[in-house]
Amino acid sequence: MSEAGWIAAAVLGGLMLAIMVFRDRLLASLGYELIALSPQRSAHDELRGAVDEFHRDGQVVKQDRDQVGGLLDLHELEVSDVMVHRTAMRSVNADIASEALVREILQSPYTRMPLWRGSLDNIVGVVHAKDLLRALNDVEGDYSRVDVPKVASKPWFVPDTTTLQEQLNAFLRRKAHFAIVVDEYGEVEGLVTLEDIIEEIVGEIADEHDIDVQGVKQEADGSVVVDGTVPIRDLNRALDWHLPDDEATTIAGLVIHETQSIPEEKQAFTFHGKRFIVMKRDKNRLARIRIRPAVVEPQPATQTPR
Repeated sequence: MSEAGWIAAAVLGGLMLAIMVFRDRLLASLGYELIALSPQRSAHDELRGAVDEFHRDGQVVKQDRDQVGGLLDLHELEVSDVMVHRTAMRSVNADIASEALVREILQSPYTRMPLWRGSLDNIVGVVHAKDLLRALNDVEGDYSRVDVPKVASKPWFVPDTTTLQEQLNAFLRRKAHFAIVVDEYGEVEGLVTLEDIIEEIVGEIADEHDIDVQGVKQEADGSVVVDGTVPIRDLNRALDWHLPDDEATTIAGLVIHETQSIPEEKQAFTFHGKRFIVMKRDKNRLARIRIRPAVVEPQPATQTPR
C-alpha cells in the first residue's frame, strides 16, 4: 500500500471510531445501552438443556433423560465410539477344516461370525447361524460336508468416521444388522451392529444368550473397579457420572490421554473429580482400574487476630 493509502486508511479509521463513540454516547443519553448478543444455542442444545432441567426438577426420570440424550448424540458420535474393537471381536479362520469351522461357529453365542483368510484384515465373508443350520440340514448334519465360505454372505465395510445417525439410516435402508469397521487404510478396526446403535438410545439390551461380562464392580468402600476396555459412555450412564469422552472411548484410554503416558501398576492420578488407581497392567494395556471420588483437602481456617 502506498503512503497516500496508509494516510487515507488512518483517517477513515479514526472517523469510524469517532462515529461509534458518538453513537454510544447518544444512546446512553437517551437511556439505551448496547448489549452484545450471545450466539443462539442449537435446537439440540435447547432440547438437551430442557430435558436436564426437567430431570433436576424431578419431572423426568434418569432413564428417560439418558434415552433422549442418546438420541441427540447420534449425529455427534461415530461408529468407532460404539464398535466392538478388533481385539474383542470374535471371528474364525476360513481355511481351517470344515468340521472345526462349523463347530466353532455353532459354539459361538453370536448370530453372525466374520470369516477371514491370512489375517484379520482380510475379511472374506460373514456367516449367519441360520444359514449355516440350513446348510447342515441339506447335508443331513454332516459337518465335514458343509462348505462354510459358500454359506457366508459378502461383508459390508464402513468407515470408522461414519456417524451413528448415518449408520443407523444405512442399516435401515439396507435392512442389515452387521458391518465391519475399517480405518482410512482399509484395516479392520472392529465391527458394529444395529443393536450397538440402538443401545446408545435405550441402554443395554440383554437377552438369554448374552455373555455376562463383569466390566464394572462396585466395592464395599465406595470405589468402583473397572476393566480398562469399559466404554466411558457406558460407565457414565450406569453411574450417572460425567467423565469426558471427547478424546478417548474407554476408561483406559481416558487415563492414558490425561497422563500422556502408560502408567505403571499402583500409580494413582486425580482428574475430573475422581481418583484413578492402576490395579493391573498387561504389557502396554491398562487392564483394571479402581476409581473413587477425589478427596478434597480441607482448607486451613484463617484465625482472626485479637
